Amino acid sequence: MKNKPIHSRLGFALNGIVFALKSEASFRTQLIVTVAMGIILGILRPDPVWWGIIILVTGAVLAAELFNTALEKTLDHLHPAQHPQIKLAKDAAAGAVLVLGLTAVLVFISFLASLFSG
Repeated sequence: MKNKPIHSRLGFALNGIVFALKSEASFRTQLIVTVAMGIILGILRPDPVWWGIIILVTGAVLAAELFNTALEKTLDHLHPAQHPQIKLAKDAAAGAVLVLGLTAVLVFISFLASLFSG
């Protein structure tokens, strides 16, 4: 991808997102949740800081899932047979997605608490 025009690099990135959409149920679910969050924000119209926080955390979850997908596909290609060390690497990547997902849930709970506390 080095020294390619920006439109080519954007195309590569979009191909990766489309691949994840087609092949990863987790990514599709997380994208649906992200869209739902946008709708909820649009309806409730919170302070801009909440928009920023929620956009940041949902974007991080989606990015983590894309990294996880890239790692899994690469490791599966390089070593198709099961291997304990590869399993640990894949489990750790999935754990990172889980940590960010739980963080997003806590951010949303904080958002709701801020709406109903005052």
